[in-house]
Amino acid sequence: MADLLGTRVSVKVVDGRARDETDVVVAAFERLSADAATALREVTAELGKPIVLVTDRIEEGGLAVAVECRVVAILPRSAATDSRVTDSVRLAASGAVTPPSTLLGRLSEHAARLHREMLAPSEPAGAALSSREIDVLRLMADGLDTQEIATELSYSERTVKNIIYAVTDRLRLRNRSHAVAYAIREGVI
Repeated sequence: MADLLGTRVSVKVVDGRARDETDVVVAAFERLSADAATALREVTAELGKPIVLVTDRIEEGGLAVAVECRVVAILPRSAATDSRVTDSVRLAASGAVTPPSTLLGRLSEHAARLHREMLAPSEPAGAALSSREIDVLRLMADGLDTQEIATELSYSERTVKNIIYAVTDRLRLRNRSHAVAYAIREGVI
């Protein structure tokens, strides 16, 4: 990258020791991995300068890191020509750029998806459970064990175990007690 930028008259390339002369940091990684994110955070903490990032891949976790670390331009490595990198560095140095709108858009979409999947209930609890599941939960709340529930509902023990597993897995519950407590709290049983 230094060779690429060093040929431009308007860009002065400094080594890692000349930190006070640095206006913009150019960081190049094959992909924005955990190690790359750590390096970006360290540079941001030490210098607090805008970053032009050259990378081929940004994984979802990397989006938040890029915004957090003041990344103001992202260039794919394959498109990192001398003129594109130089133009990005000049714009970053002038303070005329903000994080790319595509980056902010992708980060916003990621946050919305996390909210939908993890925080907001997708449907009422009663709608999330079938009548078979509610029957099994009701009998579990009454203190019946797997064999007794199977006998009461005319199911096999394996079917009862599968129903319990399906409920606890789908609703991310830890165990049978948690499933019963969830059903009671949600007013299902």
